[in-house]
Amino acid sequence: MPELDRLEVLSDLKLTTPIPANRHPAAVYLSGLSAGSRPTMLHSLNAIANLLTNGECDALTLDWAALRYQHTAAVRGALRQRFALATAKKMLCALRRVLEEAKKLGLMGTADYAQAVELPRIDTPPQPLRGRALNESEIAAVMDVCQTADSRPLDVRDLALIALLRGAGLRRSEVVNLELVDFNPTTGAIEIRRGKRGSYRTVYLPTAAIPLVTQWLEMRGREPGPLLCPVRKGGKVERRSMTSDAVLKILKRRALQAGVAQFSPHDFRRTFCSDLLDAGIDIATVQKLAGHASPLTTTKYDRRGEETKRQAVQKLSIPHPKKRSFD
Repeated sequence: MPELDRLEVLSDLKLTTPIPANRHPAAVYLSGLSAGSRPTMLHSLNAIANLLTNGECDALTLDWAALRYQHTAAVRGALRQRFALATAKKMLCALRRVLEEAKKLGLMGTADYAQAVELPRIDTPPQPLRGRALNESEIAAVMDVCQTADSRPLDVRDLALIALLRGAGLRRSEVVNLELVDFNPTTGAIEIRRGKRGSYRTVYLPTAAIPLVTQWLEMRGREPGPLLCPVRKGGKVERRSMTSDAVLKILKRRALQAGVAQFSPHDFRRTFCSDLLDAGIDIATVQKLAGHASPLTTTKYDRRGEETKRQAVQKLSIPHPKKRSFD
């Protein structure tokens, strides 16, 4: 395969005339992304266009529909050499998505598209995510500092927050988006209507966690609106949503009060996944509860250590060979 820098493709891949945004494959792809993802993927597409044209084109001046297998194969090789595996994989995904838009817009034939995207995957070995899992004593200590004698609304709210993060493994964006109607106090079911990438799933609180949330609801009231709300210093509940940043600040404050090493809201999610896997729950179920798009993502949250692996193989039976007689 030729080196990408040696490909003479400048004249073939530069757009000769501008294309309207609603007909431009890269523009259409980027418009469908969230505001948070768009800058990252635009940067990726600019880098690919730069590689293909030795710096002559960016994402909006490259003729993506003109790409063929020799171009995309060379891009894959260059990305694999120049970027970290996870970054290269993400950039190659963006390339495929843009070519898919080119096909949908009628700018690229089905056969040319199929050949251009038929590339070996750039696989990355699952690596544990940064952060840590909390042990049972740490979780208990953080919850204990929320259980005051006078049961202030602030303390009861924080205890409910911890119960939701620990018991359901929610992302902090998911927990602040919960509405009162999303929680069923009878079954402990929680409807996640605005998960990552707009996904929907149902999760369940452990039985012991349900009273911690219902205790908060007694103070909050049963009016429709956000499940968790800000609480003023005087104990007045404000009927509006909390912010993700507020969740982080609450946990930092509670960790300090409990004398526990600092942790993030996502560390509760890591603990949730790891503890379920440690309890023998199959990875497919943990994946569904966590709302992961792939089981490979779930494996990154597995922080069980060597002892769990050692105990796992003890379940295997090894037959003892019969003694042979040499009489």
